Amino acid sequence: MQTDSSFTFVLFGGTGDLSMRKILPALFEAHRAGGMLADSGKIVAVARHATDRREYIEWVNEHVKPHVSKNGVDETAWASFLERIEFVNIDLGKAEDFVHLRDAIKDLPGIRVFYLATGPSLFVPICHALASVGLNENSRIVLEKPLGYDLKSSNAINDAVGEIFAEEQIYRIDHYLGKEPVQNLLALRFGNALFEPLWRREWVESIQITIAEELGVEARGDFYDNTGALRDMVQNHLLQLLSIVAMEPPHSMDSDSVRDEKLRVLRALKPIDPRDIGKVAVRGQYHSGVIRGTAVPAYATESGVRPDSTTETFVALKVEIENWRWAGVPFFLRTGKRLADRVAEIVVNFRAVPHSALGASALRAGANRLVIRLQPNETIRLYCLAKQPGEGMNLASVHLDLAFDQFFREGQMEAYQRLLLDVINGRLALFVRRDEQEAAWRWVEPILNEWKASNKPPKPYASGTWGPAASSAMLAQHGTCWLEEEN
Repeated sequence: MQTDSSFTFVLFGGTGDLSMRKILPALFEAHRAGGMLADSGKIVAVARHATDRREYIEWVNEHVKPHVSKNGVDETAWASFLERIEFVNIDLGKAEDFVHLRDAIKDLPGIRVFYLATGPSLFVPICHALASVGLNENSRIVLEKPLGYDLKSSNAINDAVGEIFAEEQIYRIDHYLGKEPVQNLLALRFGNALFEPLWRREWVESIQITIAEELGVEARGDFYDNTGALRDMVQNHLLQLLSIVAMEPPHSMDSDSVRDEKLRVLRALKPIDPRDIGKVAVRGQYHSGVIRGTAVPAYATESGVRPDSTTETFVALKVEIENWRWAGVPFFLRTGKRLADRVAEIVVNFRAVPHSALGASALRAGANRLVIRLQPNETIRLYCLAKQPGEGMNLASVHLDLAFDQFFREGQMEAYQRLLLDVINGRLALFVRRDEQEAAWRWVEPILNEWKASNKPPKPYASGTWGPAASSAMLAQHGTCWLEEEN
């Protein structure tokens, strides 16, 4: 992925955690690779926690450098990367300060990208301030999640931003869409004749999508206690992954063709009757426990969390898609904190053979499945049945393994690196369009409302487990179980 596109990348929240851990390291990797970023491209950090460029560069050396390049830092590349960086100290709450930003970047070349790595409460004020000094013209703006607390607040932000930036200027980022296995899922489905004929209700028994974390809320207790797992993970990451798994083949990979097909999936999600939420939605909250030999506290005792909090840290859902391809196929979504392992994966469980000519051992060995692992190790595995060596026809499950780090010699591109390059180059396909976001909120909101109205506490689960037992029971009712493997 090479570009000659010159750019000025303005990073609001330049000293924040996201900038430190993801954005600046991703830009460095693109710079280090050579040819991915135009030589004339500049990065302009905006923050209040540094007084000038010298102090900011010191901060970058101290805090960002440890997060780049797993195999060590190329000092020559690092030094030339720092030469790209400029710094502007302004108060984001003061619109008059944006004159200083305008003056600082007026002579810098190329397309202007404004990345809002800030809290959502600042999105609208920053956009208004940019417009007040004419910086909204011929530019692109990147919005991080969460974009709103519910459908109403999401629409309010989108309306306000949409008055200043056109939809084709707005890049709503979901970093899971930039992960290599998600890209390979598209290649697997639409670049091969093998899988697409099987990718439908006649051959697929169920699909699971899991995003599990070992970490708790860390230092985000105040934020998380007003958000919860359904808003933080399901409304965006999980529903976006579901839409890519279930979408129809687009006629091309241009931005609106892909996003049109994702939108059709989101609009086809079967609405959940409030009376059935207890049957198809499980919410949990972690209690104290042990993870990798270390005792960890309960959610209610975390810093910033209310002791009587009913915020969910775990969600499991049964989802149905009301269209011709997927009618009757359950999609099981699961996410949670303080679970037994850190893993993100998509599991496609195919139907068993209708008749076993090979005897009972074929039935005991199970059916075929495809496992697309997003993290921590990115792989795609196809599980098939094969005869065990020896006498008799005894079958066992074996797998074909596409391990990207072994098959491809060049290093994989991290999600943020890919997405930032897409912003610079004006590619919108991997970013969330407004109507997609609205459709997701519209489906999620009845669950939020019912949980709030019922005032029932989340089901407890011990840290270091796979969540409440009710999650497994929900799948057992459909004759299946969660896939829980060692990394």
